[in-house]
Amino acid sequence: MKITMTNGQPTIDAHDLGPLLGLPPAAVPEKMRSGDITSRFEAGDGTDAGRFRLSFYHAGKRLRLTCAADGTVISTTHVPVGK
Repeated sequence: MKITMTNGQPTIDAHDLGPLLGLPPAAVPEKMRSGDITSRFEAGDGTDAGRFRLSFYHAGKRLRLTCAADGTVISTTHVPVGK
């Protein structure tokens, strides 16, 4: 799986993201538009310069994708988040 960068903005295919969130790919775009899925992009610095992280939040869980400079996902973590 690779993340594509366009004009400094990351893009992940819904067919890759959906299963990671336990959703059918077709549900991902609408859930992102409605705010049911939120995301955060972080660029690495120091020893992590060139790498980046994408975090997705949905249904009380966080999915974090750590990526190499070329967009290749090098690690994936799932953790519960909430109140």
